Amino acid sequence: MPDIAQSAYDMISGMTPEPQPGVFVFIITCNPAHIAALAPHAISTFREAEGHSMIVPVDVAEQAGFDTASPMACITLSVYSSLEGVGLTAAVSAALGAEQIPCNMVAAFHHDHVFVPAEMCERAVQVLTQLQETSAQEPPQ
Repeated sequence: MPDIAQSAYDMISGMTPEPQPGVFVFIITCNPAHIAALAPHAISTFREAEGHSMIVPVDVAEQAGFDTASPMACITLSVYSSLEGVGLTAAVSAALGAEQIPCNMVAAFHHDHVFVPAEMCERAVQVLTQLQETSAQEPPQ
């Protein structure tokens, strides 16, 4: 197991990776009509210099004419992840990266959410569950 900070250890050893229902895509738009139409369906938005990034259900994006070639599953790390916690994102992304599973981490107020290619969701949950179990058995030195 990688060397992780105590706060990350506490979060990892207590997390339960929970796949969420649905399949999502990341889109970006500057079009005010698209922003207004898609915002109510978005599970996350972020305003960037290039436009509004949104995570929306794949069927909503498809109906609006967006590229849906990279469908993603959402795995919620069901543990309170402090905004001041150190190392959770690094440990999770490293564990998935070691298994060649791409991920996009989205930190919200109470939980972190991991987006992985939809077809890799089951394997990603296995990897994250193993990370949690290993962490619970091996306290940091």
